Amino acid sequence: GERRRRGGDGPRERPRERLRDPKLRQQQKPPRGSGRGRTALALTAAAAALALGLAAAVAEWKRWSEASRLVTPHPAPPAVSPGSTGPLASPTYFWGTYRPHVYFGMKTRSPRAVVTGLMWLQHGGNLRHTSEQNDGVSRYGWLMHDGENFGVQEIRDEGLVLRTEFVKQPGGDHGGDWSWRVTVKMENKGPAPLLSLFFYVATDGQGTLRPVLENRTRLAAVAGTAEELGDFTLTFLPPTGEGGEGAKYASYNFLAAGVPGLHRLTDLVQQSLRESSVFSPPGRPRRRFFGVSSTGGLPGEAPRGQLLLHQVTLEPPAVLEVTLESASAAGMRHGRLAGPALSAALARHAAIFEQRFEDTFGLGARGVSLPQRRFAQAALSEMLGGIGFFHGRSLLRSEHRKEPVPGTESMLFTAVPSRSCFPRGFLWDEGFHLLLLGRWDPALARDILAHWLDLLNADGWIPREQILGDEARARVPPEFVLQHSETANPPTLLLALEQLLPDAPLPYLRRLFPRLRAWFQWLNRTQAGPEPFTFRWRGRDTDPERFLNPKTLSSGLDDYPRASHPSEQERHLDLRCWMALGARVLAALAERLGEPPTPYRDMAAALSDNDLLDRLHWAPELGTFADFGNHSAAVALRWHRPAPVPGRPPPAPQLRREVREAPRLQFVGALGYVSLFPLLLQLLQADSPRLPALLGSMRNERQLWTPFGLRSLARDSPWYLRRNTEHDPPYWRGSIWVNINFLALRALRGYAQTAGPFQERAAELYRELRHNLVANVFRQYEATGYLWEHYRDSDGTGQGCHPFAGWSALVVLAMAEDY
Repeated sequence: GERRRRGGDGPRERPRERLRDPKLRQQQKPPRGSGRGRTALALTAAAAALALGLAAAVAEWKRWSEASRLVTPHPAPPAVSPGSTGPLASPTYFWGTYRPHVYFGMKTRSPRAVVTGLMWLQHGGNLRHTSEQNDGVSRYGWLMHDGENFGVQEIRDEGLVLRTEFVKQPGGDHGGDWSWRVTVKMENKGPAPLLSLFFYVATDGQGTLRPVLENRTRLAAVAGTAEELGDFTLTFLPPTGEGGEGAKYASYNFLAAGVPGLHRLTDLVQQSLRESSVFSPPGRPRRRFFGVSSTGGLPGEAPRGQLLLHQVTLEPPAVLEVTLESASAAGMRHGRLAGPALSAALARHAAIFEQRFEDTFGLGARGVSLPQRRFAQAALSEMLGGIGFFHGRSLLRSEHRKEPVPGTESMLFTAVPSRSCFPRGFLWDEGFHLLLLGRWDPALARDILAHWLDLLNADGWIPREQILGDEARARVPPEFVLQHSETANPPTLLLALEQLLPDAPLPYLRRLFPRLRAWFQWLNRTQAGPEPFTFRWRGRDTDPERFLNPKTLSSGLDDYPRASHPSEQERHLDLRCWMALGARVLAALAERLGEPPTPYRDMAAALSDNDLLDRLHWAPELGTFADFGNHSAAVALRWHRPAPVPGRPPPAPQLRREVREAPRLQFVGALGYVSLFPLLLQLLQADSPRLPALLGSMRNERQLWTPFGLRSLARDSPWYLRRNTEHDPPYWRGSIWVNINFLALRALRGYAQTAGPFQERAAELYRELRHNLVANVFRQYEATGYLWEHYRDSDGTGQGCHPFAGWSALVVLAMAEDY
């Protein structure tokens, strides 16, 4: 049955056997006419059968080939040099806070890394470990983080203040040493609650850990070994009072258990807690608390790694320190990095960070206030502290195959949009991240860009969302795990490459070029539109009657209104502009490498041709640039009650789309971010007659202008703030998004610095928009402690995910006027 369904050998063989078998020939009714006619008919039938068999074979081979290419890595040499991420080649970046989904933890850039982390429990409250959107933690984030050797984070949780700090110290062959300091205190005076801190180390299929116990109850240290770490010792120092003075009374528990996967660490610890431990300080009442007790692991789940956990229970305030010492660095170590030595190292790194920040962004020299400079430092630091290292396989689906397949084993070094909501890699987000990271640390940005390009498959496709490993997958709703091979994403990595290009080493660029070329060719081939120099996002929602306007996740703008009835006739303006940018960058890259730039230069010229852009995307009746497609503006969501089924309860009513006027091929009247793309990517000439209309829409308060930034969809649009389904609130339908506002500022600054009739108007808009955006993002950070995913257009309030130090951290570049 399977072969028949897939067009395999069965259907090919059967017609030929039927012609050869004499018994079958006898059973067939002879055809009318002469013997020659009968022979001709038989030969015709044989030819037809053979043709059908060959067609089936070709179709089957094509399906097999496409399925095979889906999971085959691109044959070009890797962009990340083999071994370059290891402890010898890259000791600075070997250890890091590469676990963005936890409040505090570190790991190595290794496929089967040893991981370390922190959990805490205010007794009477909840166990904290992974950063969750709605877990009640009032605010948290990195205040300083240099992306290499040092970081300071503050967490506020129901009156408790935790300060987590780390410093790395180079030496040896395995990434050197590091030390942690965790300081805990209460915001308000009063009886201190009982607090447990859980420090752990775990393996995931590689490496061994041995506990070193003190008095049979306190896990004083862990002696470990791993392939890329060699021998190491993790030491848990006894707690001291605030300021590091004097011993602090504490109770101790430890846990040794098998781990079925790192994604189950929280469950494992939660299950091991028992309210049987006693906290009994001298001369004080005894109190029971939840302490860990060995359980051997989670029932029914085979262990594939080890967990050793050190629980310290005390009353704040207190200071706790943890050190990791590499055996290979022993001869270079001048004493343990703890106590006063750790304090001195933290102070030294903080001073270096502040000076480097000023040298890079110059905010002090620009007269920016100290609170705003601290905010900018925190925004950059949260992005750096949100860099993660992931390893695993994506789950992929080809448009030619029903069954999903696991992709090739991959690793990815990347920043993430949000530690709480999106602690994994997103393709179009990363290009924006690299604009900021490239200013702070160009080598780090180049490394991340190369990791992304190594995800390319044989066809030149990069899945838009990277869900690698069990820990990453555990944080993703099931409907978003599967990555579809026809789905693209804006090539914003090329936006970052354009910035990195002038100073990037030539050997690095030569490694990148074949992969960039293959990726761009894939985009050009698979996202082609209905006529030359037009483009269409694939992968729009397939159930159009469910949505007010079917989403286009591949564009990155999700529910931004497109043609109401998806069709092959669509022309998407933003994708055309992204392709123009891509062609321009590839032309510059080819020229730098001595490769033929002409094909890219010619394509960039055609896609930047203002007359052709007018013909394809200027809508005179709308007075703006627009998408084109099979569209009706007369659509609405209406409650619909499905027909009852006999013998079953009445079905619940559903919101379904009602089309009151048949769609027709026309421009889509949705004024918003998409309309601005020819300006945002600076494809319009400085004297373009279309610029006044776009600048006017940007400044019009009934359309895109607000005191807080440009809204994503005009206030007078029929889709403004409209839900897309009953459970699907508006997303890109009015909110203010920092990444697009950054592109607007970048473009306005460009037009303001270019001679033309609209130079002064662009400069005026630039000054106003920059002030509005920066002031609001800072104001919301001061009020809430967070950068936000997007901001409400009516009052500037932060909305969506938080912390969102992905592209919202671009506000730092806006403050520095560094575009």
